[in-house]
Amino acid sequence: MYELKVVSRFAAAHQLKMVAEKCENLHGHNWRVEVYVAGPELNSAGVLMDFGEIKAHLREIINTLDHKFLNELAFLKNGNPSSENIARYIAQTLSAKIDTPGVRVSRIGVWESDDCCATYIIP
Repeated sequence: MYELKVVSRFAAAHQLKMVAEKCENLHGHNWRVEVYVAGPELNSAGVLMDFGEIKAHLREIINTLDHKFLNELAFLKNGNPSSENIARYIAQTLSAKIDTPGVRVSRIGVWESDDCCATYIIP
């Protein structure tokens, strides 16, 4: 099994609900996103897939999040804009974009600080 990782970043604000009082206040983060795609076989060029393709798809997704108030985004209208929900959104959206046979999104890590990360793992 092979796994590729691409890293991206975005800045955004959110306001969490029903968590620690401090986090219920409007605040922002410089988020770091780690995308992992996996597959069992390399193509004829000896790669799982082109990093550039992953980056292009991820850039499209990040552009929907960057410099936004996450609570106002449609995919979070009925949910908390937590790192966990952002990771799931990126995983599901990226999964729909990748059409390389045998390659799938395996996990997404979303860091809201240098020492706090949520990971969404696709079984």
